[in-house]
Amino acid sequence: MNKLQTVYMGIELNNPIILGASNLVTDLDNLKKAEELGVGAIVYKSLFEEQIQLESFQLDEKLTEFNDLNAEMVQIHPNIEHAGPDEHLLNIRKAKESLTIPLIASLNAINNDTWLKYARLLSETGVDGIELNFYQIPSDFDMTAKDIEDAQINTLKEIRKNISIPISVKLSPDYSNILNFIKKLDNGGADAFVLFNSFFQPDIDVKSEKHIKSSHLSNVGDYKKSLRYAGLLFETIKADICSSYGIFNGEDVIKLLLSGATCVQVVSTIYKNGLTQINNIKRELEEWMDIKNYKSIDEFRGKLSKNKLTNNPFVYKRAQYVELLLNSEEIFGGT
Repeated sequence: MNKLQTVYMGIELNNPIILGASNLVTDLDNLKKAEELGVGAIVYKSLFEEQIQLESFQLDEKLTEFNDLNAEMVQIHPNIEHAGPDEHLLNIRKAKESLTIPLIASLNAINNDTWLKYARLLSETGVDGIELNFYQIPSDFDMTAKDIEDAQINTLKEIRKNISIPISVKLSPDYSNILNFIKKLDNGGADAFVLFNSFFQPDIDVKSEKHIKSSHLSNVGDYKKSLRYAGLLFETIKADICSSYGIFNGEDVIKLLLSGATCVQVVSTIYKNGLTQINNIKRELEEWMDIKNYKSIDEFRGKLSKNKLTNNPFVYKRAQYVELLLNSEEIFGGT
């Protein structure tokens, strides 16, 4: 048996390293190379409802821009419509057909009917699972946290009733009580949770006084919030935990598995270090397991989760902040 093998939302993986959704995975050559380098699974780039809507509006604007110039001008353009998600669905089918490892679809939608519509279409491409990206950027002062959460729980339940493949939910850490929300989603049929999503954040150039694009790649050490919640959730929910964001090397992966994660998603480290980083992470994980004499991931997964820490139950709670203050000289050195 492969010592790195694990099972994620019912899907057997050769190892716990998943290449997360990004522009990297839209290239079939990259997909095949990642497979050859030993990645456990791949999440295909997200299907964005907003992008489809924007492209449709742009096409309609282009086709009708000369309509008012002459009564007969409308006859020049063919009667065509935007293809919607068809191109994305075709590409994901091709990707699935070219791979032997699991491929997971990813979906970002807005409206309730399109969440279900696109989830169904994605499930029909042959993918092994689907990842729903739930988030809410507060912009409405009248909408309560409960309103937001209830709507997303209902979306999950509706999709769960209509598709048979495994469903993971990728979340931001910005919910009022994410543990409570995850528990409700767990009861609503989620097979796994991906913690956490990476969002675009606006930035401003003070010289030009204009908004500018900023990188949303993670940095070394950004995995700590995911580690905290993996440690808190291990053995408290039925669903699996996939840690994401700020995972750069084998040591990061080991930490997250020890905290209770079933697997991890990597993106930023691949952009910064290349696809060969997949093999490096695998090697580092396997070498550590050999040193520790672990024969499988299940032997140590969750070993340092909250439920297993009988001698230090406060390590995942805010009380450790008090310990930090009381032992600041030991941690930071004397002055």
